[in-house]
Amino acid sequence: MLKTVGLGIQDYEKVIEQNNFYVDKTKFISEWWRSNDDITLITRPRRFGKTLMLSTVEKFFSVRQGNNEELFRGLNISKDTEMMEECGKWPVLFVSFAAIKAENFKDALIQFVQTFMDLKINLSFIKDNLSDDELELWNEINYKMDASVAIKCLNNFSSWLNRYYGKKVIILIDEYDTPMQEAYVNGYWDEISGFMRNMFNSTLKTNPYLGKALLTGITRVSRESLFSDLNNLKIVTVSSDKYADCFGFTEKEVFEALDSYGYSFEKEKVKAWYDGFKFGNTEDIYNPWSIISFLQEGKYEPYWANTSSNSLVSKLVREGDVEIKKSFEELLKGGSVKSEIDEQLVFGEMDGNKKAVWSLLYASGYLKAIAKEDVSGVTEYELKLTNYEVMVSFSILVKRWFENAGYNYSYFVKALLEGNIDDMMDTMSEICEDMISTFDGSGKAAPENFYHGLVIGLLVELRDRYEIKSNRESGLGRYDVMLRPKDKKDNAVIIEFKSKRRSEKGKSLDELCDMALKQIEDKKYEAELLEAGFDKEKIIKLAFAFEGKEVMIKRD
Repeated sequence: MLKTVGLGIQDYEKVIEQNNFYVDKTKFISEWWRSNDDITLITRPRRFGKTLMLSTVEKFFSVRQGNNEELFRGLNISKDTEMMEECGKWPVLFVSFAAIKAENFKDALIQFVQTFMDLKINLSFIKDNLSDDELELWNEINYKMDASVAIKCLNNFSSWLNRYYGKKVIILIDEYDTPMQEAYVNGYWDEISGFMRNMFNSTLKTNPYLGKALLTGITRVSRESLFSDLNNLKIVTVSSDKYADCFGFTEKEVFEALDSYGYSFEKEKVKAWYDGFKFGNTEDIYNPWSIISFLQEGKYEPYWANTSSNSLVSKLVREGDVEIKKSFEELLKGGSVKSEIDEQLVFGEMDGNKKAVWSLLYASGYLKAIAKEDVSGVTEYELKLTNYEVMVSFSILVKRWFENAGYNYSYFVKALLEGNIDDMMDTMSEICEDMISTFDGSGKAAPENFYHGLVIGLLVELRDRYEIKSNRESGLGRYDVMLRPKDKKDNAVIIEFKSKRRSEKGKSLDELCDMALKQIEDKKYEAELLEAGFDKEKIIKLAFAFEGKEVMIKRD
């Protein structure tokens, strides 16, 4: 009898007891346990089974579980008699920081307090074993506790569990980096990094009651930011060979599932849609969320995009420079970008850092490395979107990042394609006001960033109808943007941008527009379209002149 395909179940016990579809990854338990690593940090993209794996580890080791061996009967780990001697023999602390997403440090601290209070309630059985002094400390852990008390919670819980069971404690921390990313995006990085650095120091470095610890997340935050002087930390990233096939489904596992559920003839298409992830030297890794969703629904959709967007990726993309935005055009057309990759994120150095954008997209699973070469002693990677699902997902995410202007945005796109200057001008000022502040919280972002961001939005909105090209040679020069329709019945659009610079001091926006239109004519930018057989009357030439949030648009 086929097992039920259950989506989003992250509790291992529920998966087994409800007889849900499950790919046996229990060999990870023995590999991790037998490693010499006291503290392990594993980074993987979202929806790659990190939470379920930590739940699996908890249910195997936890002395409080009671039915440990039954839960693992018939699985790989059950054949390891030496490991089964450890089953159900250890105190375990399992905490998730997934819900700690706040706009300021005060609210983040409240969420940490709630998380630790949930743990305290779950550990109330140890209260009777505490001394009077410890009871006083126990009572200080309450919903009104300050940061200094919260920092030491995991250390204190470890101490009390250690005495209660007479064994050191296994600590599991899921989504350790979520609070850090949210803090960076919302502008309270210094406060949260200080708090979490002290908490991890207390929990992982100066904790004599710690046996082993396992942390998971999407990104690798630099040691200096979070794990200073923590010498016994083993970091396993997407480029590491260790545990490469323990997170995500291998192709063999996927094809076996397709056979079992009657999708044997879909293998080639499933591979095109959902294959392409690579961890270490292990290729053909599939996203579990997407495969389980396909088994459940039986149709091809960008399931990955419908879960959640990465706020940190969004921030870096929106505030990135013109070259980054132009690179998205290339990626969405199936092209590639070249960059160094630094898997260790230093949040204080990420603003305006192109390498940080590509490194984060690589760690988050949007990009895969298809080649690498040594350039003057530096390894440069060639990166592409991971698979077809990711391409569709990426398009959706980019659209979300640039949709803040709402109705005005769609209205402007329609007016642009019709060459309707009045309608464009009616909406453009309002869009500028909304979007430029979105691109950069300081309000100091170069206006070019906004306009190239708009082009990316156009690309997503119009990709089925138009080829979007920028900074390409045509005639006697390079145009800024060209919208080349796939159907020659539609209008083509050539756009030239002008902004006030020192050399143009004293010129009005109207004069700048005239300069841009003259440049389009003098440089014969329409030559490419005419050579391709487009009707000259269907070529709209537009000039955008701007100074900060002030903009003027004219057409030929």
